Amino acid sequence: MKKIAILGSTGSIGVSALDVVTRNPGELQVVALAAGRNIDLLREQVLRFRPEIVSVIDEDHARSLRERLGPECPGAVLWGEEGYCRVATAPAAGLVLSAIVGAAGLVPTMAAIEAGRDVALANKETLVTAGPLVTEKARLKGVRLIPVDSEHSAVFQCIEGNPQSSVGRVILTASGGPFLRSRREELERVTVTEALRHPNWAMGRKITIDSATMMNKGLEVIEARWLFGVGYDRIDVVIHPQSIVHSLVEFVDGSVLAQMGQPDMRGPISYALFYPDRHPGGFPPFHPVKAGALEFLAPDFERFPCLRLGYEAGKAGGTMPAVMNAANEAAVNAFLEGRIAFLDIARVIESVMTRHAAAELSSLQAVLSADAWARRQAEEIMKKGTG
Repeated sequence: MKKIAILGSTGSIGVSALDVVTRNPGELQVVALAAGRNIDLLREQVLRFRPEIVSVIDEDHARSLRERLGPECPGAVLWGEEGYCRVATAPAAGLVLSAIVGAAGLVPTMAAIEAGRDVALANKETLVTAGPLVTEKARLKGVRLIPVDSEHSAVFQCIEGNPQSSVGRVILTASGGPFLRSRREELERVTVTEALRHPNWAMGRKITIDSATMMNKGLEVIEARWLFGVGYDRIDVVIHPQSIVHSLVEFVDGSVLAQMGQPDMRGPISYALFYPDRHPGGFPPFHPVKAGALEFLAPDFERFPCLRLGYEAGKAGGTMPAVMNAANEAAVNAFLEGRIAFLDIARVIESVMTRHAAAELSSLQAVLSADAWARRQAEEIMKKGTG
């Protein structure tokens, strides 16, 4: 039986992962869980899966969870970054699913790698902000980084068994989000409710907004560079509204492999948790005829500048991707709170990046410092007005 720890158990990825556990009785055991503020759902998860270690965002939420669990409380209910790192390094866990949203997942994910745990990586910001540090530490520790994002899982599956030198190009697909065919003037008036209405995927609020701005794809471009060791000139993005082809790999001989399936995150999650094996998922089968015609369109970098900013940050390297990511997190949060408009998200990010001179990514502290600086800059820009 494989024993796993989950960082971000109450988010969309964590909930889907626990559904995979439930669908495969006797195959996976949950030994540690980390969540944020959703104590009600976490309580249900603790009672069902009986982890040895649990952590939440702060001491108040830890106290609340202990009170609600009563005599059913596990031995360790922790909180904060230290608690998350304890979950990530749970002695019994052989695999850690990293699914905390945003840059907050970086430190516990690095702790898991340092402890020699294989990582099923759903937190793309870990590689975006600290790609060279993370991949080098994983290499030194002999740790496997198994991608969970549907796009990167698809590339991972297509490449498997082929030497890296045979890969010519990685092609990431993007649904285009809810505003694929919207005009620029329509995007100026987008509401939070409209931006959260994704046509194909059920995801958390932050990643859904990232999909609507196409920053999600900008982040994935940088993540792909570190996962697969390919240059940015060999990573392309195509719009695929049906979300059936999850990504493609073109090899040096001109042949192309694509990984396809229903848009259901339990598929790539199951693949990562059981890797290198495959287990029945109980998901709806894919019928090519019912799927109908599949479209592939070029991305519009003018209407969706966040994708362009992702490429620019990745090519600049050093601390620039961490700065871009932090500015995006601050701007998305402000949009969700109604403080800025939809198109202001990209304006804030670009303004912060313009102020930043990329420095060498020498340590984890350099990442965290760049992240903090970018958040301060973003708030200052938003207070003054983005126009």
